[in-house]
Amino acid sequence: MAIKHSLLLIMLIFLVGLVALTEPARDDCDCDIPKDFDSSYFGDKFIFGIATSAYQIEGGTGSETGRGPSVWDTFTHETPDRIKDGKNGDMAVDFYNRFKEDIANVKKMGFKAFRMSISWSRVIPTGSIRDGVNDQGIQFYREVIKEIKANELEPFVTIFHWDTPQALEDKYGGFLSRTIVDDYQDYADLLFKEFGEDVTYWMTFNEPWALSGFAYDDGIFAPGRCSSWVNRKCRAGNSATEPYIVAHHLLLAHAAAVNIYKKKYKQIQGGQIGITLFTFWFEPLSNRQVDIEASETALDFMFGLWMDPLTYGQYPRRVQNLVGDRLLAFTDKEIKLLKKSYDFIGLQYYTSYYAKPNVYIDPNFVRYKTDSHVNITPYDYNGHLIGEKAYSPWFYIFPKGIRRLLKYTKDTYDNPVIYITENGVDNNNDETQPIGEALKDQFRINYYRNHTWNVFESIDKDKVNVKGYFAWSYMDNFEWNIGYTSRFGLYYVDYKDNLKRSAKDSAIWFCKFIKFLTPAECDSLRPEQITQVISRKLGKYYL
Repeated sequence: MAIKHSLLLIMLIFLVGLVALTEPARDDCDCDIPKDFDSSYFGDKFIFGIATSAYQIEGGTGSETGRGPSVWDTFTHETPDRIKDGKNGDMAVDFYNRFKEDIANVKKMGFKAFRMSISWSRVIPTGSIRDGVNDQGIQFYREVIKEIKANELEPFVTIFHWDTPQALEDKYGGFLSRTIVDDYQDYADLLFKEFGEDVTYWMTFNEPWALSGFAYDDGIFAPGRCSSWVNRKCRAGNSATEPYIVAHHLLLAHAAAVNIYKKKYKQIQGGQIGITLFTFWFEPLSNRQVDIEASETALDFMFGLWMDPLTYGQYPRRVQNLVGDRLLAFTDKEIKLLKKSYDFIGLQYYTSYYAKPNVYIDPNFVRYKTDSHVNITPYDYNGHLIGEKAYSPWFYIFPKGIRRLLKYTKDTYDNPVIYITENGVDNNNDETQPIGEALKDQFRINYYRNHTWNVFESIDKDKVNVKGYFAWSYMDNFEWNIGYTSRFGLYYVDYKDNLKRSAKDSAIWFCKFIKFLTPAECDSLRPEQITQVISRKLGKYYL
């Protein structure tokens, strides 16, 4: 009998262990967020801000502005079928003419910082400083930065947000050529000289992964290059090699800009310079070593491809082993320039995925996205989604992922200073929905509340050195290949009524969260007539 019971106990332990191996290794704690949770938890020195980018909001693309075309102008005009709604950023949301109103709105919400990007072709129309600069463009950004400062906001300036000057694309292939490193360095140097006295925080590149991956592997971002078997709309490209070439030149351009800033400007201007990186968090499918290894490999290909060179001067070993000689090598001089080439890292987190191991890849169909030999999926082994679906096709809501990514970054990359430079959630632009209903975005409030809490937990419990948090975005805008079909904004933009801006509930929530104004004053961000649009029926009357 004792032997029988022992055998049953051993079998039970085995079965429990088997269950543990096949369930995703995740933290299922649904601990309540304190009711009094607000910005005061983070301390007075923590910076809350909003984020924007030039092509998505500015407009002002006419010849009278002196701005040269970017690859996004060409991409949206020549191949509108590659944009979900066939539209473009010619007008965008007209920040070019309305920046004073927009900056004032950000101030009213209580934010401390305004993150913006500068359009390379607006200040240097051909991309090459040897061809001359556009004084009108320089003056525009001087006025924008002055307005930001006048509203007691801190400008966080991104030097490049995917809008390569079309002239450089035509001249030598843009970021496919090593020549762009010199032109980019000249461009950055100009910005430091013109605006550095008023800008303390610089970011060299926004999400370089999106440029190398979406633009040169998937072919869905400008300039839209990829292997023909990946995307039949790509007119040229090689998904097996070009993403790595572009990544290499992006890293070298970053290092060159940081080097020139530190040599010529940092001591005089007293600023800081970094880079913003986008990655998914990859949650292990189970506690089996093979699943943990798969998630780490996926992180190396999406995040480590940038952070390893920036921290240690070399690509991740897993990437080197799997990609081989398609990966370009750094010289000793380049390694020296790359190592710790940042004062801070900007992390941009939206979503998480699982990574399934041991995926077979046909050697005749090689590309960056499959080089990791793992399958990126939102489904666990039981077919359950990692989180609720947002609107963007890649977007699943998993708030705990931001905390895990922050801790991973601290532990893996020598505890850098971090700013969350983008975090937010979108919904479908339903043109039939009354504006009063569209302003009621409780789902966005929930997203921000859960994610800011996880950021706080990473600071408080994991001791991650996070110094700021930026919401994406201040207002609805042009969302790249899905056009205006997606709404990420705290402010609603009425595309049918002269691009009128209206505060959503999430804007009012942030105002109260930051405690810049009284709750009643925060409610007044939205005119009364809009808050009353939604009516309820009582008998035959509407109240």
